[in-house]
Amino acid sequence: MYLTAETAECLSLRISDIVEYSPTRNAFIQAIGIYNVATLEEISNLHLYDFGIFIQLQPDEEEKMLLENNIQQALAQQSIELEDAIDVREIKNLKLANQILKIRRQKKEEKDQLVKERNIQAQSQANMQAQQMAAQLDIQKNRIVTENEISIENMRTQLESQKMTQEVEHKKELMALEFQYNMQLKGVEVGGMKEREKQKEDRKDERTKIQATQQSEMIEQRNSGKPPKNFESAGNDILGGGFDLGAFDPS
Repeated sequence: MYLTAETAECLSLRISDIVEYSPTRNAFIQAIGIYNVATLEEISNLHLYDFGIFIQLQPDEEEKMLLENNIQQALAQQSIELEDAIDVREIKNLKLANQILKIRRQKKEEKDQLVKERNIQAQSQANMQAQQMAAQLDIQKNRIVTENEISIENMRTQLESQKMTQEVEHKKELMALEFQYNMQLKGVEVGGMKEREKQKEDRKDERTKIQATQQSEMIEQRNSGKPPKNFESAGNDILGGGFDLGAFDPS
């Protein structure tokens, strides 16, 4: 490889010298043609490093197999993408291909690490949001439960108040009805008492009248000298009003 590269450099320098300085330029033109010499004249001012002469050997089948095994292992481990494997296979220089494979694996690892960190951050944010949402849901749930309990308690209090009001109204109605009944009974009782008193007064008046009549009869009897009069006759046994004169017998 060294001899071949040196020979190529020497040929490049010699051709440049022939085109620029050699007296055999015309013979060279006749040998390769005027058009080819014109092309060589354009590169006569180029330096040797501008030609970039280097030699690369094509990898043999065994080296290709080793590179392919490395590619397959990297793909199996998901260290590279399929596009990276295609690019590495296009490189004919085995050393350069392996170096590119290392670089692509490193970039893939950095990319995966960045994606992993982003996923962790996103998961953390999602967990935080989920926790915040759960906390908000708990707060809303507790608030709703509290509001329901307050509503139920208010309803219970209102029902109890209505019940007490109804009981008071019923008691008032019962007391008023009882008062009316008592008044009616009292009226009946007072009426009965008045009736009894009236009857007593009527009987007393009747007795007084009978006694006055008897006393008048007795006085008249004494004055006239008539025989004693029997007050127990049929006409005088029972006076008007159903009174029995036996009540006036001497005790």
